[in-house]
Amino acid sequence: MELTILHLYPDCMSLYGEYANIAVLRRHLEAMGVAVRVENALFEDAPDFGNADFIYMGAGAERTQKAALAALLPHKEALKAAIDRGAVVLFTGNAMETLGLSIVDAEGKVWPCLGLADFATVETDRRAPEDVVAHTRLWESPVVGFMNKCSMTEDAPPLFDRLSLGFGNEEEKGPEGYVDGNVFATHLTGPILVKNPDFVDFLIRRIFSLKGWELPQALPVLPYEREAYEVTLRELTARAGG
Repeated sequence: MELTILHLYPDCMSLYGEYANIAVLRRHLEAMGVAVRVENALFEDAPDFGNADFIYMGAGAERTQKAALAALLPHKEALKAAIDRGAVVLFTGNAMETLGLSIVDAEGKVWPCLGLADFATVETDRRAPEDVVAHTRLWESPVVGFMNKCSMTEDAPPLFDRLSLGFGNEEEKGPEGYVDGNVFATHLTGPILVKNPDFVDFLIRRIFSLKGWELPQALPVLPYEREAYEVTLRELTARAGG
């Protein structure tokens, strides 16, 4: 079994150490006997979506986000074609916003986006740097992470149905993120896959399903990841009053 991960713009869209998301996903896949190839599409590169099975982009500063968006826009049809043939996509932090129709920045300038989703984002003067506990219908365990955004995203089908701690797409403790088929996005960082082993397992199951591979009876368990997750969840749940 061979799998190609395409990491978009790790040189400028890795504000919170998002390269670690790729490292932990790779570690789990290789523990299952998958030969993993990671291709880094740097800012000046034309991304090669042709063989990508998993496509990832992380967070950047607001200005860097706009630069990454401008670099990616000429390749949006290739990205869409990869999604249509079954590539799994995860965009985290403000990379999520680039999937939608537009971003209106703090000065009122409208930035056309990839148009792969029907939501729109408006930057605000309210920055939300806070820890998050999120809940999704897609798997049982809560998700923990960190958010640092200054935007509102409207009309996004949410990845997380509710938050017990943190600010959602449009309101405190409201729905957060975006999901459509094999495309997943969230403002949560952490890095999110490092902090949430069940999210890693969910993505692996989705990748295996779309590749037509048979899953082993049990997925790899890395005890230190599980222990760190449980400590963080316990502390954040207590803070949320739960």
